[in-house]
Amino acid sequence: MATVNWTLDKAHSDVGFSVRHMMISNVRGHFNDFEASVTSDDTDLTSAKISVSIDPKSIDTRSEDRDNHLRSADFFKVEEYPRITFESTRLVHKGGDNYVVEGNLSIIGTTKPVTLDCEIQGPAKDPWGNEKIGVVATGKLNRADFGLTWNAALEAGGVLVGDTVKLDIELQFSKG
Repeated sequence: MATVNWTLDKAHSDVGFSVRHMMISNVRGHFNDFEASVTSDDTDLTSAKISVSIDPKSIDTRSEDRDNHLRSADFFKVEEYPRITFESTRLVHKGGDNYVVEGNLSIIGTTKPVTLDCEIQGPAKDPWGNEKIGVVATGKLNRADFGLTWNAALEAGGVLVGDTVKLDIELQFSKG
């Protein structure tokens, strides 16, 4: 049983999210600066240790004013908390390409367990002979659980920002 290190292929990866806006639509965003690594046993993917680090300054919701507000003390406090991190604690095979990854997510100094549904494709060889795997992870979290509580009441009722954040993560790795 050999240990395999999988290296992130950022050109084919994305860390995205969406959250309800004004109770009527969703705002989508991405983090443009992130790192991820996977270490696993060569024959047992469920042995994988997954580590992700995100720079919250790199948030991009296609609105400079909104992005600056999200970087501020009302939300991510990027000067005080320069990283969002995830460390896996368990990967469970659910059959076929389906897995569940459990781990600890840390945002602005608060660490909570999260569970993500994953689809892991591969390994497959690219045209240059490099072995690759693809990971699609989805899940939800309550932003208030991590201290992200800023909001504004709407005149017609409801709030400006929903509590549930939907995660949509696509990562591609090369066998190192």
